[in-house]
Amino acid sequence: MRENKVVCRELDCGNPVSVSRGHLIEDGRGGVRLLRCSGDESSIRQCDIRRGRPGFCDGEYYHHVTCSESVRLVNGAGLCSGRVEVKSNQSWASVCEADFDRQDAEVVCRELGCGAPAALQGGLYGEGEGQTWDKEFQCKGKESLLLDCDTSDRKHNTCLPGNAVGLTCSEPDDVRLVGGGSRCAGGVEWYYQGEWRTVGADDWDVAAVVCRQLGCGSTVSALPGNTTRGVGVYCDGDESALRECRRRYYLLPGLTVICSDLLVQPDIFLTDPMGGVSRGHQGPEMFRGYNFTITCSTQPHYPGGSFLLTFTGSNRTQTQPAVNHSAAFLFPAADDSHQGNYICVYDNYVFSHNFSSESELLSLTITASPLPAFIIRHVVVLLILLTSIITSYLYYKPTRRQKRVNRVSSMDLYVNAMEMVSLSSRSEAGPGEERAAQGTE
Repeated sequence: MRENKVVCRELDCGNPVSVSRGHLIEDGRGGVRLLRCSGDESSIRQCDIRRGRPGFCDGEYYHHVTCSESVRLVNGAGLCSGRVEVKSNQSWASVCEADFDRQDAEVVCRELGCGAPAALQGGLYGEGEGQTWDKEFQCKGKESLLLDCDTSDRKHNTCLPGNAVGLTCSEPDDVRLVGGGSRCAGGVEWYYQGEWRTVGADDWDVAAVVCRQLGCGSTVSALPGNTTRGVGVYCDGDESALRECRRRYYLLPGLTVICSDLLVQPDIFLTDPMGGVSRGHQGPEMFRGYNFTITCSTQPHYPGGSFLLTFTGSNRTQTQPAVNHSAAFLFPAADDSHQGNYICVYDNYVFSHNFSSESELLSLTITASPLPAFIIRHVVVLLILLTSIITSYLYYKPTRRQKRVNRVSSMDLYVNAMEMVSLSSRSEAGPGEERAAQGTE
């Protein structure tokens, strides 16, 4: 793609979008074999080239490039990021942030052969030296080309410095790893010329580009596969996507790659069998004195492994083996020492390497119970009495005399129970709570 970028720049045709090849037509024209371009040249003549005999090119194929023609991203790290510029009257103009939204960005990313928009921000990739686009785009998000979108007159007369829109698209979803049980491990395949093909390579640099494009961290292992049928690729190692690498039109062994982010991010959540948990603005809140459980879990990609529960801000950790891809950590009688941040770390030994993955942060707050203790005791006793009275009424058929005796007995039982609760409240409560208990009586 570096050579393609130079060609599109020299022809003033935007960014390269796609490449293909075809059989060279034997018409007597001399072939030019490109050895290397840095990507910053203004002309293909500035690249290293080797001239062949008439009608000859490497592998007897010609190279076909499709450029975006009317839109490009400049000053970015790759082909899918940079400052948005639109071709207007044979010159390139920056687009103001106020005239560009996410639906417009979706069209640009699609037109350039990239993935979905990932970031949209003014001044992210510098300011343009030329003019500013004088229209406001009104894309619906489904158009194939940016210039197919409707436009309207700008609402703002000027575009202030720092407001030239910068766009970062995700890399195209044209690379995958298969057969490894995870999206970050397996044999490399590339969607090339309408079908998935095995990638043939023999160096670590290709693996580094694949892991980077997939968002899978760094390379842990790169081994040759069994097949020799596929697309040969050569990378320098600093490319952002596989399509920026060079093609090799001869067979190489397939490449099996293992990336560092092999394990998916585990989940962490809080459960409480006593109903003592509530949801606050900063996360879950737990009542003092209640039991609670923190559960760690992960998707069932690989068997075994273990979970480490860390309590940030202290040295407190707990470890349990993963059973059915999860582990539960029980905490009895919550108090202020349990307040803080918790993280689940999933560890596993896979493909002869140790891997780990951290969950999101769980922030737990410990609060006082919403009801005083003596009120809770009263409510419990009343519920017990009510249950006893209902049970006696349903299972016994007393006479009138028995009914009168039962009513008296029930009243005595209630009075005695309330006296017991009152005495218990006074003995356990402080002076303030004792006065409250007396008021309740």
